[in-house]
Amino acid sequence: MIGNALLLALRAIRRNLLRSALTTLGIVIGVAAVVTMVTVGRGATKAVAAQIESLGSNLLMVRPGQRLGPIRDAAGTPFFKIADALAVASQIGGVAAAAPTTTAGVTAVAEGRNWSTTVTGSTDDYFEVSNWRLAEGRLFEPAEEQAGAAVCVIGATVRRELFGHDNPLGRHIRIKRFECEVIGLLASKGQAALGMDQDDTIVVPIATAQRRLTGSTRVNTILVSMRPDSDAERVKASLTQLLRERRKLAPGSEDNFNVLDTAQIAETLSGTTRLLTSLLGAVAAVSLLVGGIGIMNIMLVSVTERTREIGLRLAVGALEREVLAQFLVEAVVLAAFGGLVGLALAALASYALAHVLAVPFELQPAINGLAFLFSAGIGVVFGYMPARRAARLDPIEALRHE
Repeated sequence: MIGNALLLALRAIRRNLLRSALTTLGIVIGVAAVVTMVTVGRGATKAVAAQIESLGSNLLMVRPGQRLGPIRDAAGTPFFKIADALAVASQIGGVAAAAPTTTAGVTAVAEGRNWSTTVTGSTDDYFEVSNWRLAEGRLFEPAEEQAGAAVCVIGATVRRELFGHDNPLGRHIRIKRFECEVIGLLASKGQAALGMDQDDTIVVPIATAQRRLTGSTRVNTILVSMRPDSDAERVKASLTQLLRERRKLAPGSEDNFNVLDTAQIAETLSGTTRLLTSLLGAVAAVSLLVGGIGIMNIMLVSVTERTREIGLRLAVGALEREVLAQFLVEAVVLAAFGGLVGLALAALASYALAHVLAVPFELQPAINGLAFLFSAGIGVVFGYMPARRAARLDPIEALRHE
């Protein structure tokens, strides 16, 4: 029975091909929109997680002040010192490395070119904590760190802007009033989660930055890398207690520093991205309901146009369930065809958007299958009423219909 109903449905669709195509348009748009939003949203979630991870694995960022962000209240708050980072690395269990850092915005000049960039002063631990890998050259030697030698390691963007495709090793960059020798080139990381170019950086020994750039011994940030098997909450509690003691804070007083866990940032941003994806998918799913209403309307029109045909079938012995199945299968075929076309459009749109937004492109078979089944289910739900109306027609009245 289902085979005959399917054959009749295909014949009816072929007779009114243009109308059938327009009928499925709502389903096509709905499925394409839902699958595209979910696919691109998942890609964006993965991209955010990867970019946060590129900042450093199991990373804690410790900064002076009680609040985060551009308006954080660091004014009047004492900065850290190099000794604070050494104490964190040596006195807290579960810490793999701690890197004191200080930063300054500068204009770097080399071989007639200049480029505005950021100089970071730190130790060799900075490269381990921040997941930096060397593409060429070497890192700082202990004697260079202690003496504040004029050496530097540069990122891929600085290399491109100052030296083009030439090898930068052994050449010199002028930063303010001193020149530093390029001893290493960092492997490219790309953009961070907030759109910042991570490769636009110059790293010098922290003693060099303090003596020749900032003119002070202050440390803006301590980057702390935890061991993979460590308890993050316990490490943060020990870190907070140690810094409170070193900064001589009275019991009950608020911390004049903050500890930021990049794992929590990644989880928060990923959760936000997933929520936005769900909301956009829900909005896009409304068009599926609109498409279902369109199918119901056209099927009602089809029942009216084929009333005499229905009456003839009932008169020669067709059962109500057979007529019901005929029109129900026709509605499901329309909706399923729209779902297939929508999936094809979603694949193309997702690929294009992933390329434009620079996020991973991964087709999700489960999401595609669910969207297709949902579109077919739309055909069942909205096709049932017209099919039931056709099945309950009085054969005599149907044959008299003009």
